[in-house]
Amino acid sequence: MAPAALNKTKGSKLQKPPPKKKPKNDIFTEKHLKEDDILDDSGSSDEEVEDQEEFDIDEQGSASGSDILSDGDDTFTDDFLQGNDDEEKVSSSDSGKDSGSDSGSDSDSRSDSDESDIEKKSRALDERKAREEKDAEEEMRLNIAEEHDEFRLPTKEELEDEAHRPPDLPNIQRRIREIVRVLSNFKDLKQEGTRRKDYIEQFKMDLCSYYGYNDFLIGVFVEMFPVNELIELVEAFEKPRPICLRTNTLKTRRRDLADVLLNRGVNLDPLSKWSKLQSASSFLPVMALAPQEKERIVDMAAAPGGKTTYIAALMKNSGIIYANEMKVPRLKSLTANLHRMGVTNTIVCNYDGRELTKVLGHNAVDRVLLDAPCSGTGVISKDESVKTFKSFEEIQKCAHLQKQLILAAIDMVDASSKSGGYIVYSTCSMMVAENEAVINYALKMRDVKLVPCGLDFGRPGFIRFREHRFHPSLEKTRRFYPHVNNMDGFFVAKLKKMSNSIPTVAPSEPLESVEQASVPNESNREKKIAEPLKKTGAMKKGGGLINGVSDNRNVESPSPAENRKKRKFPSREEISKVREEKRRALREGKKKTARKSGTKE
Repeated sequence: MAPAALNKTKGSKLQKPPPKKKPKNDIFTEKHLKEDDILDDSGSSDEEVEDQEEFDIDEQGSASGSDILSDGDDTFTDDFLQGNDDEEKVSSSDSGKDSGSDSGSDSDSRSDSDESDIEKKSRALDERKAREEKDAEEEMRLNIAEEHDEFRLPTKEELEDEAHRPPDLPNIQRRIREIVRVLSNFKDLKQEGTRRKDYIEQFKMDLCSYYGYNDFLIGVFVEMFPVNELIELVEAFEKPRPICLRTNTLKTRRRDLADVLLNRGVNLDPLSKWSKLQSASSFLPVMALAPQEKERIVDMAAAPGGKTTYIAALMKNSGIIYANEMKVPRLKSLTANLHRMGVTNTIVCNYDGRELTKVLGHNAVDRVLLDAPCSGTGVISKDESVKTFKSFEEIQKCAHLQKQLILAAIDMVDASSKSGGYIVYSTCSMMVAENEAVINYALKMRDVKLVPCGLDFGRPGFIRFREHRFHPSLEKTRRFYPHVNNMDGFFVAKLKKMSNSIPTVAPSEPLESVEQASVPNESNREKKIAEPLKKTGAMKKGGGLINGVSDNRNVESPSPAENRKKRKFPSREEISKVREEKRRALREGKKKTARKSGTKE
């Protein structure tokens, strides 16, 4: 009965006209309100219970899942539920189609979005690159404009104003940089009406005031180096050189010394097979000398002993080393270092190096090391007083002493030595007058030649410098600079003695000029020559020449060679005797005058 009644009610309900559709929002609000009422009113009336039972029966009979039914809303609820069922089917089918289309569209949209992202990134990169190129171009234009800005040298008034004020170091440094820039491209950047000499003079003044050099030293450096390299040189002189260690192989091995130093936290950078704290440049002369075992070697200026101990280590304490030092106070440090380093083959002597040949003899040794006393212009980083106290006169004095010492060194070496016959000359100076000029003088005065130093670094020596022209073999000498080799400024030359004979040297120009000036005119000369001939009876009657005078009283002028033979100059001993006699005469004269004055009183 219940199903039949339910069908009837359903039929009657379907025959009723459909109610007016409410807005969707209203439907959902009513639906939610009805659900809330059911949930809230748990103890509702019997009618509500019956309606709930009808709802359950309807839910079982129909395939649609409708919502909760309430009294008075059956028609609307059925229509709504049916409509929902149809809409769900349609929506499900549509959603299936849409989902397929959406998945395809999503993939397409993703691919499109990826492509668009790549395009955006590439556009951004292109824009950035364009901006960078534009900025670089603008910067280049600015730099070019700055370069083309004409640098103006200070006027005399400005320089006088600067002289009355404390030095403006940043301004001087900027001016030095500007002058270097102008001189590097002088043709395009020079100031109109200004010579290169004006820039050089201002450059030297600024270097003197900024770095503290005197005019002479900066002038020499300007002649030796380009302006760019000169700045690097003076900057390198402001920094200390690295400390180098030499392994004393007489007492330890290099590996053992390195292990001990590394364990103590010392950072080592192997330079060569060099334990005494010393500059790297001090090892170079000994390396060039290359002493052999069982040789006789002279170190003419040995103190404080760094080079002597190195020679002894290379000779393994064999042979003989004559360590000479002229200054007595320095003998203490020399002797102490020799004992401390375990040297046993060295004889310490105290002589003037120029007189050492008389002590050891000519042609008596195999090799000589002459680390000559010099101006020290290569070690300014150690002694800044060199900047201000060195002068042209002092350089000339050093050069004169060095020429005498190198001749004495050459005379001591035996040219017939089987393993030796070498002289090494070195200085810690950068002056041409103390280096190339001295070697060039030795090449002229003795039978020696230059040989390679055995050092594969360093710059070759000068062949020409300013107005000077030196022997082409001076390319075999080596120069070392602090800004190039990171060591003190140094010069090394190695000579090989070819023979023990001393070549005869032509008389110098001053002597010739003196001889020419001493030649009188013919009449006076005739009288001077004829008078002694008359006294001695050397003139004979008859034809022919007698002692350069003819019978017709014409005087034949003797040759220059005869003049040189006839002309005799007093020796040093004779000069010293004459001076001593004069001094004695003066003393006696003073004593006599003193006695006379005493007797009168």
